Amino acid sequence: MENKLYYGTAYYPEYMPEEHIDRDMRLMVKAGFNLIRVAESTWSTWEPEDGKFDFTVLRRTLRAAGRHGLSVIVGTPTYAIPPWLYKKYPDIMSDTHSAPCRYGPRQSYDITHPGYKFHCERVIRKLLAVASKFDCVIGYQLDNETKPYDTCSERVQAMFREYLKNKFGTVDAMNREFGFPYWSNSVASFEDLPDVRGTINASYGAEFQAFQRKLVTEFLLWQRSIVDEYLKPGQLVTHNFDYEWRGWSFGLQPEVDQFEAAKAVTVAGCDIYHPAGGALTGAEIAFGGAMARGLKKQGYFVLETQAQGNFGYLPYPGQLRLQALSHIANGAQCVEYWHWHSIHNSLESYWKGVLSHDLTPGETYDECSVIGHDLASLSHKLSGLKKENRVAVMVSNRSQTGMSWFPTCQMGFKPNKNYSDYLRWICDSLYRLNVEYDVVSDAERDFSRYSLVILPCLYSAGEKLLEAVAKYVENGGRILATFRTGFSNEHLKIYHDAQPHMLTKVLGLRYDRFTVPEGAELRSRWAGLPEGSAATDWLELVEPTTAKALVTISHPAWEGYPAVTVNDFGRGKAAYLACCFSPQALDAVLRRILPEFNIRLPGIEFPLILRRAKTAQGSNLIFFLNYSGSQRTLPNGQPIPPWGVQITENGAPLLT
Repeated sequence: MENKLYYGTAYYPEYMPEEHIDRDMRLMVKAGFNLIRVAESTWSTWEPEDGKFDFTVLRRTLRAAGRHGLSVIVGTPTYAIPPWLYKKYPDIMSDTHSAPCRYGPRQSYDITHPGYKFHCERVIRKLLAVASKFDCVIGYQLDNETKPYDTCSERVQAMFREYLKNKFGTVDAMNREFGFPYWSNSVASFEDLPDVRGTINASYGAEFQAFQRKLVTEFLLWQRSIVDEYLKPGQLVTHNFDYEWRGWSFGLQPEVDQFEAAKAVTVAGCDIYHPAGGALTGAEIAFGGAMARGLKKQGYFVLETQAQGNFGYLPYPGQLRLQALSHIANGAQCVEYWHWHSIHNSLESYWKGVLSHDLTPGETYDECSVIGHDLASLSHKLSGLKKENRVAVMVSNRSQTGMSWFPTCQMGFKPNKNYSDYLRWICDSLYRLNVEYDVVSDAERDFSRYSLVILPCLYSAGEKLLEAVAKYVENGGRILATFRTGFSNEHLKIYHDAQPHMLTKVLGLRYDRFTVPEGAELRSRWAGLPEGSAATDWLELVEPTTAKALVTISHPAWEGYPAVTVNDFGRGKAAYLACCFSPQALDAVLRRILPEFNIRLPGIEFPLILRRAKTAQGSNLIFFLNYSGSQRTLPNGQPIPPWGVQITENGAPLLT
């Protein structure tokens, strides 16, 4: 793959009322686009009937791309099955926790179904046999935002039983680890395991969710093995990983172990959608980028983001440019819009592309043209950027699952937040303070490259991980852990000693009680907390042993209990947040803790965002990003306009 910046769009001439491929590509090139993604959404076009293939439009598109100098990523078209395939195999639809799926929506089938996989392989091979003949194809995308789609069929559960046999060896070991004696759930053989959809046992249910994530990894690796037979030297293989969805990209994707699944690709890809207009902050771009960058520990492709996007996503003037350069500042080597043309039928008719429904250039196209020419002129500087962050945030799918079984607030107390809320609570505070971070997996054991590792709600953690964390601190590292860390093992079996397990000496504290902190105010002469700061959601009644309390609780029953502590351990330090509190209070706490942990704050904060990177040639770049609708002043005294961007190279202006 050529070391260059890619700027482009998903392109589906199959969707359009009439064909104008050459006209579209002339407009793309004029706007500075150099990449399109094709083919992943239109299986029924490539195979309208069982065994009858027609790649006429694909060939026409690839020939035109070659003529116009556009690079192409070809997607395998397996995420939306044609009607004839459902008719052939009615049981191809996913049988879920709630009910069997009906045909119509995409991604509602069983990814393990033998008939589905047979036809997937056949259409992939037919498609790649065509695409591999075109020099404009730089690589392939495996499927699309793949997930297990909650497949729970009897066949899948039989596979799960075999998985448990291999994992535990004996039913006695499984019964003990899962706590099956509770409510008489113990089994005498693996064949006696009940349907997982009815279980009240979190360990059993969570292990099935881990197994479902494993199915995604296996499916993508299987597709990769097919693609490899057609792959040429220098071509890439990618996948567009997405995030927990809340109307936009929000948190850790609960249905995929992305670190494992990324073993199927050479370049990590991602889909990042976010609020726009007055709600645009850039936090989703920063979080999604850190996740994607961490999957392969290198630059990544943004394979989908918004041009006009869904209703409510329409950017203010200048925001598209700000967004694109924010992706690049986070390490993206490609920014690609979904999609080129606004479509005229079906579910996503109001998810608008670079062109509106009239299919003619407008203001969005014009702003894309500005971006395209910026990126083209600076490609030699902005391609291959390296990020050297000193802070890491650990993510954990098993902790995420555990907290979905045991939410922060139960028994009618509100708010009832989930794992991603607390993950973003930490990450967004770092973002506002302009502390850049990497995202690491809970499978990581070597943290030596980082000055600080943050553990947000590491609820489910095996002893080998906790031992690695303890040794990291003892050898001079620094950690910041939050409430609900080190509570259960990897199978959600709660540790039966003082919490947090294996970290009590590291953190210099212990606790055995927790509660909803109603009316619990925060007190500190150290942190400079905002007036009225209070504990929310969850409070652990921490008993310090060697830790120093930096923030305490003021409450009639819980007076004086620590809310924030710091402890010296070995040659390192460890801080603990025993409760949740407002984002503003968290910012105040981190402003004090981070410098004590040798993390320098740049002195500017949101809405003025600062990102650092090194060029492939070794120069130092600083991106200044103004996430506000008013002019701001940079540290050098220069103004930056509303929603504006400035880039410096070794202190000299590079782009304004």
